[in-house]
Amino acid sequence: MELDILAVGAHPDDVELCCSGTLAKAVKQGYKVGIIDLTKGELGTRGTREIRAKEAKEAAKVLGVYVRENLHLPDGRFEVNEKNKLKVIQLYRKYRPKIILIPHWHERHPDHVHAHYLCREAWYYSGLRKIITKLNGKKQQPWRPHHYFHFMQKYEFTPSFIVDISDVYEIRVRAIQAHKSQFYNPESEEPETLLSQKSFLDLVETRAKYYGQQIGVKYGEPFYSVEMIGINDVFMLKMFKG
Repeated sequence: MELDILAVGAHPDDVELCCSGTLAKAVKQGYKVGIIDLTKGELGTRGTREIRAKEAKEAAKVLGVYVRENLHLPDGRFEVNEKNKLKVIQLYRKYRPKIILIPHWHERHPDHVHAHYLCREAWYYSGLRKIITKLNGKKQQPWRPHHYFHFMQKYEFTPSFIVDISDVYEIRVRAIQAHKSQFYNPESEEPETLLSQKSFLDLVETRAKYYGQQIGVKYGEPFYSVEMIGINDVFMLKMFKG
């Protein structure tokens, strides 16, 4: 299966919180979309790996993605090493995405920082013929995704572009809320976290509104590109109508 977009997060709810509107919009437009979770989020204060796996599956169903896989790296302990890079390379070559969405390198959570460098280095090495990977005993062909873009997590950056997600915002909300163990639940007896505070989802919406306002729409998701983005039709750009 070849995907148009593959989003990679360190933990099962990272993609939903940061770029699920963009994924939902791509699905609506007929593109093939996938998600890779590097860990099961087993070190998280709330929920268990079994509960989180079930929630991730439900969120994927809400978004309508073609595939969601977990790489089973140890939460809080995975490294940017050859073994793990080969695992990510194998998935890039398996799904041959045109675009990958990955964490930014300037982040609060060490796992998010490690996820950036792991995914970014794998992106480059995945295109080298002399790096050998196999899938089901068969040698894979090299593949380097055409583009990689960074989604925003805790720390903000000046976006290279913002995706209008106004028409799919409710899908985004439902995908996030599928991770019930992680967010506000007045009946929960588990310890409170930043994500489980009653105000957290309001903050998520506020950010989406802010970046939407920057391009003259209701809701937006920001992305950063290290490399220049080229276009061959200036009217492909959606400009703010002030």
